[in-house]
Amino acid sequence: MNNKTPLIHITRRMDIGRPRAYTYRAIAILLAFIVCGIVTMVLTGENPFDVYKAMFTGALGSSRKIWALLQNLAILLCVGLALAPAFRMRFWNLGGDGQVLAGCIAAAACMMFLSDALPHALLIVVTLIASVLSGALWGFIPAFFKARWGTNETLFTLMMNYVAAQLASFFITSWSKDGSAKIGIINQNTQIGWFPEIGNKYMMFIIVAVILTVLMFIYMRYTKHGYEISVVGESERTAKYIGIKVRKVIIRTMLISGAICGLTGFFMVTAKDHTLTTTMVGGRGFTAVIVAWLAKFNPFTMILTAFLIVFLSQGCNQITTALELDSAFGDIITGIILFFIIGSEFFINYKIHFRKSSKKEVA
Repeated sequence: MNNKTPLIHITRRMDIGRPRAYTYRAIAILLAFIVCGIVTMVLTGENPFDVYKAMFTGALGSSRKIWALLQNLAILLCVGLALAPAFRMRFWNLGGDGQVLAGCIAAAACMMFLSDALPHALLIVVTLIASVLSGALWGFIPAFFKARWGTNETLFTLMMNYVAAQLASFFITSWSKDGSAKIGIINQNTQIGWFPEIGNKYMMFIIVAVILTVLMFIYMRYTKHGYEISVVGESERTAKYIGIKVRKVIIRTMLISGAICGLTGFFMVTAKDHTLTTTMVGGRGFTAVIVAWLAKFNPFTMILTAFLIVFLSQGCNQITTALELDSAFGDIITGIILFFIIGSEFFINYKIHFRKSSKKEVA
């Protein structure tokens, strides 16, 4: 019987080095834009450079667009920072949307029903606490079931998103004056419970995101809790062997993730939208997974990956408007670019080997 090695086999790279890794990513981005150009010419007949110019204009074409991009980047970054510890622990938290929305519901409830009972400053403090606790509770529930009975956290956190959305829908209908599916701007005339602007309406989220990024980097890199998260993520058996209480780490980490999501929801209601809708989170909980994963859960690198996602989103919206193309075309462009960037991570982490031809075969 002939013993032949496989035609193709894959091995994991031990250490590729940062310069080479960045080179692979740069090549991937270049190839992505080449493929996008070809697709653009084939499907639309447009000049690819006009499409790229429209993307740049849509994202960075004016000071207002730049501020909007930075705010959207900050929101996405906050959610990504919330998910990073859980994913580092290999707890697949897909409930970011629900945890943020839980914070939004709590913030809206406080602003609507406590505005006459509490002074402005105290109302903001109470609203902040309620939002953080609500997000933490939404993260605690799947963590408790995972730690206690080993449930599937992916499905559990995913289903919690739908529960939060239905709760939001119920409360919106209950709180609206005419029973419709909208409550309008909360406290629009008095602005009680609105978080005060710092510089402009975009700045608050940016400041919060910067502070959270620094704190999360310190927490994950230099604290005992961050070390325990890494060990549990590598091997629960090893963690138990060296005395780490895995159940405690799981619950604590998800409490932190949920709390940060709740904090994000607080600022979305009190500082950005001043209302509550079922779609206000906009799927950021899922997009943040890509942000955190591409950055390998490094908070500072997540700034770059979040910028890429937001840039593509705002830029592709401009393609639809300026060039009168179908909105799906922008999604195609975004998908191609993300496909190449994510694909480059495979070649950074793994090496493909091809079987060398030989005249002699080993019997």
